[in-house]
Amino acid sequence: MGVSRALRRFSATAGAGGAGRGRGEKEAEEATVCRNGRAEGEGEGEEAGGGRRARHRGRFVKKDGHCNVRFVHLSEHGPRYLSDLFTTCVDVRWRWMFLIFSFSFLASWLLFGLSFWLIASLHGDLEPVPVGGASPTAPSPCFSQVGSFLAAFLFSLETQTSIGYGFRSVTEECPAAILAVVLQCIVGCVLDAFIVGAIMAKIAKPKKRNETLVFSEHAVVALRDGRLCLMWRVGNLRKSHLVEAHVRAQLLQPRVTPEGEYIPLDHVDVDVGFDGGTDRIFLVSPITIVHEIDAASPLYELGRAELARADFELVVILEGMVEATAMTTQCRSSYLPGELLWGHRFEPVLFQRGAHYEVDYRHFHRTYEVPGTPVCSARELDEQGGTSAGKASPPPPLAAFCYENEVALSCCDEEDEEEASSSLAGESLAPPLALTPPPEMAPPASSAPPPPEAAPP
Repeated sequence: MGVSRALRRFSATAGAGGAGRGRGEKEAEEATVCRNGRAEGEGEGEEAGGGRRARHRGRFVKKDGHCNVRFVHLSEHGPRYLSDLFTTCVDVRWRWMFLIFSFSFLASWLLFGLSFWLIASLHGDLEPVPVGGASPTAPSPCFSQVGSFLAAFLFSLETQTSIGYGFRSVTEECPAAILAVVLQCIVGCVLDAFIVGAIMAKIAKPKKRNETLVFSEHAVVALRDGRLCLMWRVGNLRKSHLVEAHVRAQLLQPRVTPEGEYIPLDHVDVDVGFDGGTDRIFLVSPITIVHEIDAASPLYELGRAELARADFELVVILEGMVEATAMTTQCRSSYLPGELLWGHRFEPVLFQRGAHYEVDYRHFHRTYEVPGTPVCSARELDEQGGTSAGKASPPPPLAAFCYENEVALSCCDEEDEEEASSSLAGESLAPPLALTPPPEMAPPASSAPPPPEAAPP
């Protein structure tokens, strides 16, 4: 017991002696840490750490388009949602929609059934009938054949749903009963319009249209028209068009302002041809969206090595009106730096078959590597072009262009099929015995006659 007490005293004195020595180091360390808990050179140290990859954050927008966001600590959450009840009913899941649908009608039937029962009870219609029958001077009941709460509930159900079995009815004895029936008819019409409208709006939501709008699994970076470009592909799986379709893109990444403010997700627009109008697309067949990496691009200073260590998320958006309902839909997806393939191109998906065109979605997500793609950034590529002789690089020869052209790649399968079919046809049409002349009897390579010999002088 005494030994443990002595050890605790010794450790306390040692800690007090080292506190003054470590206080200065602790203050200096806290001075380099921002109030948000992020060190000033945290990202730079990781990049300069010698090949260590930065830890990528979770997706803000998932591949299927759902936003990875959860709201917490909302004030007055319930009243705000109830104030916009129609939108709440449209947004809730179908199980809750069916529950609201059933509960609203049951509550209406029970409420007016209770009202009819109270009116009949106050009028004396629920009193037991004497053994000898009702006296001729007894007043007429407010409701015929309504003598209990269950009968009043059935009368309310028949009135609101317009069933009309012809067994129970309201009489002209009680104005209150007539007023209650009229009020139930009005409330029933309003309730039917609200519930049916919410269900129809939920069924016609253009959100399900996004299931037939697809983005490519990867984005690619390659040269196009002499410039480094970021490209991804969009497609429409339905034959119905997407009216006024246009695309947008934003780059999300954390940023620290010069004042030391840390922005977890800074939104930077990525130009996909807004000024030139190329962001509006005619989405009949899959289209490749092109972002030219120029001086205004957030990817201007990123090469292949810097792209592998980058920490950002590229959110791509496709918007348009559904042709059947004229409702606007929005399809979203995202790409992380690991999903950007440097030096690749997309395989072609559009082929001409006779008098029509054919889209082969087997090649929609496929890419192929393009040799000779620069690995430096677009900025370095521009600087190298500016320090040269001031002339643009000569275009590649036609043979090299045809070799790297997507058309040549798309025709490979067709040529193979044609060769296979022609070989099969040739074998079927060939004679059973084919004689090959020996080499010495083979005809000369050229069929032109030899030149005449010159006459002797």
